[in-house]
Amino acid sequence: MNIHQYLINDINPVDINSSVRDAKNLARKFTYTHIPIAQNGDYIGCISETDASCFDSEKSIGEYAYAIEPIFVQYNSNWLDILAAFAVHNSNILPVLGEEKKYIGYYELNDIMEIFNNTPFMAESGGIIVVQKGIREYSFSEIAQIVESNSGRLFGMFISQITDNKIEVTVKIGQSNIHNIVQTFRRYNYEIISQHEEDIWIENLKQRSKYLDKFLNI
Repeated sequence: MNIHQYLINDINPVDINSSVRDAKNLARKFTYTHIPIAQNGDYIGCISETDASCFDSEKSIGEYAYAIEPIFVQYNSNWLDILAAFAVHNSNILPVLGEEKKYIGYYELNDIMEIFNNTPFMAESGGIIVVQKGIREYSFSEIAQIVESNSGRLFGMFISQITDNKIEVTVKIGQSNIHNIVQTFRRYNYEIISQHEEDIWIENLKQRSKYLDKFLNI
C-alpha cells in the first residue's frame, strides 16, 4: 500500500512572525482544523483553527506561541499510525516530516479514511460481532479459533473499548453462519454486545411465550 501517493504539498507552514490574520486566512481557504507553523524555515507545530479564531488578528503568531502543538507524522509512518494520529489530535490535516524533521507536506483525513474504507475489513461483505470479556481472560488467538472452527472467514478485529476490568473486541467475518459463531463465543464465556437477527427472533419468541402463559393462566 503506497501511502505516499496521498502526500500533499500545496501549502507551506505560516511563519511564526506572520500575523494571526494570515493563519486565519489559510484555515478559511482550506477548511483545515489546524494551521502548520514554521520558525526560521523549520516546522515547529500547528495552531488549531479554533484557537486562532479567538486571537487578535493584528498580533503576530509568535505572541501566541504557547498554543502551538507538536502535531506531525514521519514520512515512513504506516497508515494505521497516521489514522491514529488523526484521532488523537482531532484534526483533518497532519503535517509530514522527512529527514532531519523537515516539513515535506501533509495528509488529509479524508484520503487516509479512503484507505481504511478500501481494506477487506470495511469493503468485503460480511458480518460484525462485538464481544466482551474480562481484560485478563480474552485472547485474540482464541477469538480467531472460535471463528475459524465454525468455518468462518476472519477479515480482522480490533479492540474497540477498554474499561477497568473488561475489554470489547469488534470482529469482522465473511458470510457464514453467524449464529453458530455467536453461540460458540457464549460457550467460551464471551458476552455478545452486538445484536443479531437470531437473538432478536429468540427474544421475541420468549416474550410471546410469556404472553401466552399469562393468557392461559387467566
